[in-house]
Amino acid sequence: MSGNERTSGRAVFYHLTRSGLAETLLMILGRARDAGWAVMVRGMDRARLEDLDTRLWVIAAEDSFLPHAVEGGAQDADQPILLGLGTLPKAARGLVLVDGAETSFQEAGGLERVWVLFDGASEVQLSNARGLWTRLTTEGMAAQYWSEETGRWQMKAEKTATV
Repeated sequence: MSGNERTSGRAVFYHLTRSGLAETLLMILGRARDAGWAVMVRGMDRARLEDLDTRLWVIAAEDSFLPHAVEGGAQDADQPILLGLGTLPKAARGLVLVDGAETSFQEAGGLERVWVLFDGASEVQLSNARGLWTRLTTEGMAAQYWSEETGRWQMKAEKTATV
């Protein structure tokens, strides 16, 4: 596949009840980098993204180095992992949504993966995630719902893509 072609991927919803956002991001972003995907982490607040930027540098072990940057630099388009509020870079193959950030089926449908991380203690984030699940799956996107209520991540629901 050339860099400009996209295939319809799936949305993966992670209901955070035990793990922190930064730790879960580290897991997801590590897997995305292993697959060779450029990824954007989209949030709702720049200060929160800057905090995540710092936390990712601190918690990443030497063998799990994740090169990343916060949106707004001259090299944004070349970043393997970009934390930002705005437009998805053209090279991105994945999108991580945090803190209630949104996407559309038109944007998400062309990616390998969209991850939606939401805080299980926040009614607002739960409601936003449910709404996004409904919108994306109604449009035909495949989706999975993962929960860590038992202490480890388990898939609790799955919806296949419809054409």
